[in-house]
Amino acid sequence: MRSHTQMAPKSQQRGAKSAREKLPWAPRKRVTPEAEPPPPASEAAGQPPAWAQRFPRLAAFWEKRSTWQRRVLVALAIMVAWPFVMTVVYGVVPPPVSNLMVFRLFSGNGISKDWVGLDEMSPYLAASVISSEDARFCSHHGVDWIEFQGVVEDAFDDDEGPVRGASTISMQAAKNLFLWEGRGPLGAIRKVVEMPVALWMDGVWTKRRMIEVYLNIVEWAPGVYGAEAAAQHHFKKSAAKLSRREAALLAAVLPNPIKRKAGKPSKRVRILANVIERRARTMGPYLTCLDRKKWL
Repeated sequence: MRSHTQMAPKSQQRGAKSAREKLPWAPRKRVTPEAEPPPPASEAAGQPPAWAQRFPRLAAFWEKRSTWQRRVLVALAIMVAWPFVMTVVYGVVPPPVSNLMVFRLFSGNGISKDWVGLDEMSPYLAASVISSEDARFCSHHGVDWIEFQGVVEDAFDDDEGPVRGASTISMQAAKNLFLWEGRGPLGAIRKVVEMPVALWMDGVWTKRRMIEVYLNIVEWAPGVYGAEAAAQHHFKKSAAKLSRREAALLAAVLPNPIKRKAGKPSKRVRILANVIERRARTMGPYLTCLDRKKWL
């Protein structure tokens, strides 16, 4: 007797086929990648970037410059921004090196320095330096406009000519830390840059921080920088143990530390030290800006 197999309806066959396709081992259909979307109309049309549309004159100026001119402009921009950015950094971090140290290094002098905080220095040192270099240190904001006006008046005085300077401790710190030394045209350019940098530093730092940084980067002998290295070099002791007389001698050599010596002072240096020591004794009421703030 012949047996006949009964075929399932076509609808059931289609259902079974779709179920097999859903199994994990069932072969999958190949998916063709979609075409990338076309670029924006602004890019396709070659339009300039957003900053160029906002500053068309700057963009036109930049486009006219050659490659080496652009590199020079970028380098100049970095040089201008460097003091303002690093002032914020050096407000909390001791400067590892100054421009003056680098320039002196190329001239053959070494670098001897040891950073110490203001609390680790003799209080006579800050008083002597301020009385000698910048008596209105606590009252001005980086530039002593009273002294500056006097220098301008002296410059137009045909009989005497300029007989004094108006450089404050803030300006000297700016010069030593970020700028360069020199006279003539380069010195005039430095003075123009020095004033805004000093104003910025005085606005960002406290007066206490300003004198602390200055006393740690100023040169007190060829290749000797900072109060601690100077005290060891001239007097074989730490900066914390400096006497009034020794502090006055160190302050007396600051205008010319290459030729003047605090450890073996000349007659002129001893006379200057006597004047500075007398002034420093009366500077107490004018040094309140050096007191540590409660929040520091």
